[in-house]
Amino acid sequence: MPHRNLKSYPSGSPKRKLRVGVVGVGYLGKFHVEKYAGIPEVKIVGLVDKVPSKAKEWADKLGTDSFADHHKLLGEVDAVSVVVPTDLHYPIAKDFLQSGSDVLLEKPISSTLWEAEDLIAAAQKNGRILQVGHLERFNPAILAVRDRIQAPLFIESHRLTPFRGRGTEVDVVLDLMIHDLDIILSFGRSEVEHIHAVGVPVLTDKVDIANARVQFQGGCVANITASRISIEDQRRIRVFQPDSYLAVDYAAKKVAAYHRVFPPGSKKPQVISEQVKVEPGDALENEIRSFVQCSMNRTAPAVTGEDGKKALALAMQINEQIQANIKKIPWLTSFYEMREDLLDASS
Repeated sequence: MPHRNLKSYPSGSPKRKLRVGVVGVGYLGKFHVEKYAGIPEVKIVGLVDKVPSKAKEWADKLGTDSFADHHKLLGEVDAVSVVVPTDLHYPIAKDFLQSGSDVLLEKPISSTLWEAEDLIAAAQKNGRILQVGHLERFNPAILAVRDRIQAPLFIESHRLTPFRGRGTEVDVVLDLMIHDLDIILSFGRSEVEHIHAVGVPVLTDKVDIANARVQFQGGCVANITASRISIEDQRRIRVFQPDSYLAVDYAAKKVAAYHRVFPPGSKKPQVISEQVKVEPGDALENEIRSFVQCSMNRTAPAVTGEDGKKALALAMQINEQIQANIKKIPWLTSFYEMREDLLDASS
């Protein structure tokens, strides 16, 4: 199938709308649908969900088609959001890349590094855009501080949510922590040197709460905590630099900055604070609008397949450390083995 060049149009004719689809119209997928519906340059040509009623409900609202099988959309869309469980990311995204569609693929990019590498190769081979849905890159609070982060020495992040039952096909590192791993990797600008991580399953058969301490070759250290069994929501990250400290609240979209200054005529430093201006905005809308513009203008996405692969690689290293530490505690290992037997017996 020939690849469409969305940048080339017949001389003197207006640009046609970008034909998009959404695969997976569940909790998050429906928000993708809503955001696309609000972009004038976009035409939604089809929605897909394995539960036909979900896709049909939204398709009827928008006057478009719905399908139970993503193969029905192959060759029919210029760009597509793939919002399905992680184990389905690879086969569905690859089908669209090979058929000539740009892909916005929810995080994590895939279940394995091999799959991630193959998706990146498929995008390159077919001249397609592969953007990974690391949503916090588009959070207005992060956009407000990115230029201020020059030499991070210590980063501390907390991402805590009550148990909601979503995303439990993967552990909390791949479900929640990976958001912060991607942000920290984009701040750190250095290779990982050492990792120490711990975690435990609580309500599922996978790790539900985890902490990782990551040291980078450039000297920066990041302490990262993620939990999906908290009694409250909290999404915050703090960045310490030689002369400043930034506190970012992802959820409230607020940023506090603290600077070390020397008042005129004084040899003693003082700390001054400011509330950083954060432009209003919606992270998912920013992400999808950015993807649409990249698809129409044939430009590289803000979060590339390589970025997605790096975040996945770090998440997998953290999980390896967690499992290694669990094995060091005999009673804990026995507890998990007994718990898995009980879960198997009840399934």
